[in-house]
Amino acid sequence: MPDIIRLLPDSVANQIAAGEVIQRPASAIKELVENGVDAGATSITVVVKDGGKELIQVIDNGSGMSATDARMAFERHATSKIREANDLFAIHTLGFRGEALASVASVAEVELRTRTHNEEVGNLIRISGSNITAQEPISCPAGSNFIIKNLFFNIPARRKFLKSSAVELKHVVTEFERVALVYPAVEFALFHNETQLFSLPAGNLRQRISGLFGKPFNTQIIDIKTDTSIVNISGFIGKPENSKKTAGDQYFFVNGRYFRSPYFHKAVMSAYDQLLMPEAVPSYFIYFESDPAAIDVNIHPTKTEIKFEDERAIWQIVQATVRESLGKFAVRPSIDFNTEPSLEMPIHRPGMSFKLPQVDIDPNFNPFDTRPQSDGGSFRPSYQSYRKEDVPQGWEALYQGAVDRNMEEQSRFNQQETLFEKPSLEKSFFQVKGRYILTTVKSGLMVIDQKRAHERILYEYYLRSLNTGQKVSQKELFPQAIQLIPSDHLLLMQNEHELTQIGFEINDLGNHCVAISAKPGDLAEANTQDLVERLLEGLKENRGALLGSKAEILATSLAKAAAARYGQQLNGEEMQHIMDKLFACSQPGLSPDGKQTVFILTMDDLEKRFK
Repeated sequence: MPDIIRLLPDSVANQIAAGEVIQRPASAIKELVENGVDAGATSITVVVKDGGKELIQVIDNGSGMSATDARMAFERHATSKIREANDLFAIHTLGFRGEALASVASVAEVELRTRTHNEEVGNLIRISGSNITAQEPISCPAGSNFIIKNLFFNIPARRKFLKSSAVELKHVVTEFERVALVYPAVEFALFHNETQLFSLPAGNLRQRISGLFGKPFNTQIIDIKTDTSIVNISGFIGKPENSKKTAGDQYFFVNGRYFRSPYFHKAVMSAYDQLLMPEAVPSYFIYFESDPAAIDVNIHPTKTEIKFEDERAIWQIVQATVRESLGKFAVRPSIDFNTEPSLEMPIHRPGMSFKLPQVDIDPNFNPFDTRPQSDGGSFRPSYQSYRKEDVPQGWEALYQGAVDRNMEEQSRFNQQETLFEKPSLEKSFFQVKGRYILTTVKSGLMVIDQKRAHERILYEYYLRSLNTGQKVSQKELFPQAIQLIPSDHLLLMQNEHELTQIGFEINDLGNHCVAISAKPGDLAEANTQDLVERLLEGLKENRGALLGSKAEILATSLAKAAAARYGQQLNGEEMQHIMDKLFACSQPGLSPDGKQTVFILTMDDLEKRFK
């Protein structure tokens, strides 16, 4: 029988490794930026085109490489950070596998220009599909300049599964943020299609967070810090009132490396217990410093999953640290000196006259007299205690107001007396806890979730508007400018055309700021800032859902943003309107995201309860 086991060629092995390490353009950017940080760069610039599918360029002013090192860097498992196996347990750098550059070079066209600071001439290397096509001296600045073109050009199946430029750019921004958050002392910049998305000067961590997520974050976060023998924890957490319904601003870092941990996330959420709205998630930026020997970063190829030696103890430390900071925040008073006092104290001025107040006393009153009153009746409130002839001159208006109030109290008292005798049947709808609408049907009692029902109604309305192009728009008297963080600005402008079809008018003012000039007619009374924020949250939440089209995703997001919230009180006419519109929908029993909207408690169920 012939031998069937053989060694794979290096080019094929590199492509297999690329499948684990380089999944999309953002993966290549992550590896190159981390290499720049490890090289001691103080300034890193990232340039991408078409979401990184056409071009990726990473420029740093780090140590650079010699001609030999530049060529060796593209060999598989070539690294300057590991000499023996024990070094794996004492890693302080970001990249150490030696697979990144080899993987990138096997699936793309790569050009590297690099020069060390003590050399006058740099080196140029061109590689296409693991094959070196050119290497020559060149004049270039100190540091490294990587240019990657046509990612996955030689693997059409992989390139076909890349998402749209907008989606790939979102992943690029995410990886960029993760590295920038760890190294606030390094200057970062990001360009897409010749447009600058980020310009982050060197500074402290709070400044870096504000630069990435907007200036309002500066007042929405509080610091945390704890030093223990197991781990040191520092960073910032968001105030409970600024939490959002969508995840996205939650970051864990250990020894300068981003990682994911649902386990520690539960520790943070438990510290916020009873402080958050339902389904809300707070922002947090938590940094761990631990002995490298106590962690294992070699679990996942992309190094986003990390195993700690004593996770249970660290879980308790995280929870206690967050809870302590929230406690300090809760007891710290907030004084606004611009707020006028609610009480106005009188000021005595020279020459002012005043008289002592007089108190009328009934000398015949005896609190120990228990004899019944002359009318002999049971206690009833008196509503004829005011007589017009006793009112001083000029006080007729106050007298009339007192009479009106007494008549109102008399009417309310009479209603209470007959409450259990003649229950009112005028209303066929009842609202429970600002959440459910109850009404009777032939089979029993129908319970409607008012928010989900309203979402279904609005979803089908907006979906028809998107498909037919018919819209009802309400112009704003004064267009409202809204400052967004870069990622939210990108997401909103990507959906500008569809939002215009629904009735929005959005003008890009530059510098991640937009002006809303018009809104859909049925949202004319809605707060514009709140509406846009809820719309963006919905887009983030539904972007990964298995929906049929972009129109459905947008209709779902806008329906969730505009629907009546839980706790909103509805009158009988509004509840009747929701009922009529809901059962005119094509699928009244389900919300846009597939949750139940209507439940019927049958007569049989009710009878069983009373057996």
